[in-house]
Amino acid sequence: MLKRVLVSGGAGFLGSHLCDYLVREGHDVLCVDNYSSGAKKNIAHLLGRPNFEAIRHDVTHPLHVEIDRIYNLACPASPRDYQLDPVQTMKTSVIGAINMLGLAKRTGARILQTSTSEVYGEPLEHPQTETYTGNVDILGPRACYDEGKRCAETLFHDYRRQHGVDIRIVRLFNTYGPRMRANDGRVVSNFVTQALAGDALTIHGDGTQTRSFCYVDDMIRGIVGVMEAPDDEGEPINLGNPEEVTIAELARRVADLAGVALRMVEQERPANDPSRRRPHIGRADARIGWRPTVPLQDGLTRTIAYFRGDDAANITPLSATSGLAHAGE
Repeated sequence: MLKRVLVSGGAGFLGSHLCDYLVREGHDVLCVDNYSSGAKKNIAHLLGRPNFEAIRHDVTHPLHVEIDRIYNLACPASPRDYQLDPVQTMKTSVIGAINMLGLAKRTGARILQTSTSEVYGEPLEHPQTETYTGNVDILGPRACYDEGKRCAETLFHDYRRQHGVDIRIVRLFNTYGPRMRANDGRVVSNFVTQALAGDALTIHGDGTQTRSFCYVDDMIRGIVGVMEAPDDEGEPINLGNPEEVTIAELARRVADLAGVALRMVEQERPANDPSRRRPHIGRADARIGWRPTVPLQDGLTRTIAYFRGDDAANITPLSATSGLAHAGE
């Protein structure tokens, strides 16, 4: 059944891909964004579609629309962005969640919160399961984002318990792909832009810290799958790639695919930068049959093509070209 769907943060990297998917499926999509870290160019190709609408709005203010589904993605997601204005970051996570939950309560809409692996902090458990409660520095420079997302999860469960709101929560691990901003400070975009410019790749620390990189098409399948899954009492679900890669290995792969000699320069690691990241995705597999399918090699190839200006890489889903099914198909 086609739905009226609101995507907050819909002009961002991840939000714009979600809007693409929902529009292709035929839903009536309302993109809400204040463009603090999103970009109009990410949704420009959708503006002529009869089932797509975009409005400039900050979720820290109430929004009055009639809606069936709410995907709450509004919040800067890269450390560089969310540390620029930590108070606003916290407001977006907490007040934004309250406003979106209030809208869901009034309309009876189902609402999904995109939380983050950062709720686990510097993990003492590896890989990270959803039952792990985390090891977060509440006074550190990343706390505006980490604690904001943790508070939002609390609010979601309280609205479910107190008001019966139909909630879903996903904890996203590192996601990459076309439409990442060149200057967002994330490791994939940093490495790709540096490699294409012929610069040395900047490594924070010795490069032995690990991350798990999930291509954007796989992430969208997981997000939509969780939204449309049967009621699970709002238990959080990890979405990410369980393949763990060191930052140094990622640098090598990017250089190889960009066709440049690998040169690295070390810088001091930022405060509270996690040493390891790897999701346990057994719950996602059991609940919605989801696992990532796009290999890192293929995803990086497509991401590099995007930064080189290949138009096909900008809007064509890799899953569509490789025969991978979308969630719900």
